[in-house]
Amino acid sequence: MTRILLLGGTTEASALAKTLAEAGMDAVFSYAGRTARPVNQPLPTRVGGFGGAEGLAEFLRAEGITHVVDATHPFAAQMSINAVYACDAADVPLCAFERPAWQEGDGDQWVHVDTIAEAVNVLPEAAARVFLAIGKQNLPLFAAKPQHHYLLRLVDAPEAPLPLPHTTVEVARGPFDVAGDTALMQRHGITHVVAKNAGGAGAAAKLAAARRLGLPVIMIGRPQVPDRPIKGSVAEVMEWLAHPSAA
Repeated sequence: MTRILLLGGTTEASALAKTLAEAGMDAVFSYAGRTARPVNQPLPTRVGGFGGAEGLAEFLRAEGITHVVDATHPFAAQMSINAVYACDAADVPLCAFERPAWQEGDGDQWVHVDTIAEAVNVLPEAAARVFLAIGKQNLPLFAAKPQHHYLLRLVDAPEAPLPLPHTTVEVARGPFDVAGDTALMQRHGITHVVAKNAGGAGAAAKLAAARRLGLPVIMIGRPQVPDRPIKGSVAEVMEWLAHPSAA
């Protein structure tokens, strides 16, 4: 019998969960628990970590998991790394359901960096108004440049004081559109955009808005994850679930 662990948190994961539920497949949806109001899923859901790769491997054995699909955010690298090692230890097939990265196009003014620390360094020394479109996990690094005013767009309102002295918070959940993001940046006088190369359509509007406004985008590249089969659509994942050895 097939029993699937779907590591979620993305729109791709939600689309796959819907298909699995409609197919009547035995699957568990797992959230990291960083969002206070996660999207409801049509599958049994668990929230929280596993206790590293060893804890995840034990969960796979205890729950009789036969397949794991990693549809986490492209920047949830530690979870993806843990999944690779846990599935290897438990001898459970793994595939990633991953959206393609964004590609720089005509009119874009991207500055490519490999890490968030590099993105901080690339910001100017003179005070600027920065749309910091990276979530809230890595905000403390930007305290190294407190002279800037930072616009944050978060799914949940902050529960504690932010580590940056000059911030404006917009609470909103995507998908977003180009007209709305253009107006947002104009309203706040944005001069620079910092983004993680998450890919997907739901958050791409800020890039088109920056292009329209002639703004530089500091683009943070995806972290490295050990090799594993990567699928780009629900149909490809469903085919893999039927024939995982063909990955």
